[in-house]
Amino acid sequence: MESLIVSEDRRRQRLKFRSWHRGTREMDLLLGSFADAHLAQFTSLQLDQYEDLLEQSDPDLYNWITGTENIPSECDNDVTRLLCAHRYANKKAV
Repeated sequence: MESLIVSEDRRRQRLKFRSWHRGTREMDLLLGSFADAHLAQFTSLQLDQYEDLLEQSDPDLYNWITGTENIPSECDNDVTRLLCAHRYANKKAV
């Protein structure tokens, strides 16, 4: 059981890193802040869904988040909808 917990923690760390290092600053901020806010509470299934989501291109994700394009049915799940509802807030703002 302990190895499963360690494994899930490592997985969350890896997903958080991938979220903060997308390649475009906009997506780093959106996905990184989302990961910070939600990954700790995600179930194993939700982690699977988020991992699949991170395989999508930045332009597609950005269009879904901003509502410019509809989420395709194969990507439409609770994690994607939660991401689209997420609002970035700069914690360092003065």
